[in-house]
Amino acid sequence: MMDRKNLPTFVWNPFRELARIEQELNKVFNEIVPTPKTEISEITTWSPRVDIYEKDNKLVIEAEIPGAKKEDVEVKIKDNAVVIKGEVKKEEEQKDKTYYRSERFYGVFERVIPLPVEVKVEEAKANFENGVLRIEIPKAVEEKEVKIEVK
Repeated sequence: MMDRKNLPTFVWNPFRELARIEQELNKVFNEIVPTPKTEISEITTWSPRVDIYEKDNKLVIEAEIPGAKKEDVEVKIKDNAVVIKGEVKKEEEQKDKTYYRSERFYGVFERVIPLPVEVKVEEAKANFENGVLRIEIPKAVEEKEVKIEVK
């Protein structure tokens, strides 16, 4: 018989799985209906990757937004969701460079993150450092259920 204590533990992350499915669907749609290269299609939309966790009775959201500037990032809490949007501006292309590959994300981004718990919206704080946006929102005090003995 196998000892369960020695088995590796795997933590399923539904947010990571949803992001993977979104990427796969986008890949399929882009293959089916490719967008022609025009001036308008140069502005692309993408979604920053996020980690969402709880620490010290706060909900913490960390979003990777490499190349963005603090003044180009906007955070709102609306309808029980956090909305992160902004733009990463592309540097002017230099004519003396020959690109072999360009994979960096540029353009407008937006991500709507449903809040998994009740929070105190008015106490939310956001910090942007080294390409990572960190949002901390204190959790709302949960109502405790108390059983009352009937006499």
